[in-house]
Amino acid sequence: MTRFGLGTSRRTGRTPMRWMRRIALIVFVLLVALPVLALLLFRFLAVPATPQMILSWAEGKGAHHDWEGWDDISPYLSRAVIESEDQNFCSHRGFDWGSINKAVRAYDEGARLRGASTISQQTARSLFLPPSRSWIRKGVEAWLTVLMETFWPKQRILTVYLNIVDWGHGNFGAEAASRAYFHKSADSLTVSQAARLAAILPDPDDWRAQHPGPYVKHRSTTLVSRMAEVRRDNLESCLRR
Repeated sequence: MTRFGLGTSRRTGRTPMRWMRRIALIVFVLLVALPVLALLLFRFLAVPATPQMILSWAEGKGAHHDWEGWDDISPYLSRAVIESEDQNFCSHRGFDWGSINKAVRAYDEGARLRGASTISQQTARSLFLPPSRSWIRKGVEAWLTVLMETFWPKQRILTVYLNIVDWGHGNFGAEAASRAYFHKSADSLTVSQAARLAAILPDPDDWRAQHPGPYVKHRSTTLVSRMAEVRRDNLESCLRR
């Protein structure tokens, strides 16, 4: 009886350890193995779909998406997006701490909390995560951003971003947006058209690139005037176009 009792006690003690190992293995696979494998594959292969595209299709909004390589997207669009979304894209390693600190200080002074996500963060979020808001998701997003910056060069990050970002009304990526709004391919975008696409990124379902309202017109004009600064100040130096 004593031996049986001791054996049961040992088996009971081993059970929590077994579950902890299983949980640790699952976490490792989900947060390290699978993301690293995906990043290694998509460094060279086109991204076929993202969770947001699948959700848009499931909701009946459609998911129009055509992959284009780096050389088949207008350089005006990359400059407009850098100016609009992440001017320090080439100099940071995934996180723009200066912009984050400014946003936090403004919030402490009573302003509305504004986003300070870099292009790298937005790409990691769009590639791996469904749309939602939570601190856990932000933590996972940050970890995926670190992995992405480790395994991808900047040009690849921006290429993927331009191909998977939501440009509104079920149009994902530069090619789908260019076809939908301007009836031309992404490599033929003019300076003003590229600026309009960049201008609507914060709210692409409500703001219009084809027939812009006052805000988008003003924002586009500002972007056009500043796009030359992106090249002049080497803000796209990491892209080697």
